[in-house]
Amino acid sequence: MLLAANAVHATEPQPPIFWDANERLAKPDLSALPRLRFLTTTDFPPFNFLDQEGRLSGFHVDLARAICAELALADRCQIQALPWNELDAALEKGDGEAIIAGIAATAETRLKYSFSHSYLQFPARFAMLKTKALSEPLYQGLRGKRVGVLAGSAHEQMLRGYFGMVEAVTYSKSDDLYADLKAGKIDAVFGDGMRLAFWLAGSEAGGCCRFAGGPYLAPEYLGTGLAIATKPGDDKLTDAFDYALQQISVKGTFAELYLRYFPVSFY
Repeated sequence: MLLAANAVHATEPQPPIFWDANERLAKPDLSALPRLRFLTTTDFPPFNFLDQEGRLSGFHVDLARAICAELALADRCQIQALPWNELDAALEKGDGEAIIAGIAATAETRLKYSFSHSYLQFPARFAMLKTKALSEPLYQGLRGKRVGVLAGSAHEQMLRGYFGMVEAVTYSKSDDLYADLKAGKIDAVFGDGMRLAFWLAGSEAGGCCRFAGGPYLAPEYLGTGLAIATKPGDDKLTDAFDYALQQISVKGTFAELYLRYFPVSFY
């Protein structure tokens, strides 16, 4: 199912909202938990990376700290960075209670982990030259337009599945795709909203382009997003994360973190 999320245009960047503020979630009692150790990596900016002073930083790091604070576990909260290929073994051995490192909850990964509710999803977006950018509803305006997309990607499948009235132009490299949009050789690009946001804000785009229309979520093509992974069956901890994530959203903490690391919102 194709869902246009937060599609109303605004003058200010808009953070996504994934939680119903009226939903009542119980706060699990974690008083017996000796410590809460999050495992992450250092090579996934802006989610987790080492800053100029060598300190572990990023959206995931600050989100983990916010979760600990919400669960009154700040004094027992630890965040450790490991190489990606060592995360599974560390969790299995008990060297950490949770992984917050950009793991997507899929049918395959659910065989290895229990997951919290998704805390971030990556919508598909259209981008066009500012002088030619369309607004919602895009469907009629896009008819017959040449739309660039990465060949073999989930976004190509999604474009052909939901926007069959466009002429899909496939590319093997993002750089070529963006260059042709900037040069006006194609009418639009369709792809990952987060990657497009960073390109639109960067020097290579040179202010040529902007998002057109709203963000599109399609779990059957793009998955359900990122979640916190725990050992299989650790329902108490995943329930605690869900409670904390909802409270962080309702109180505005998530929006603050999102806009700190994604000043050009991909929503």
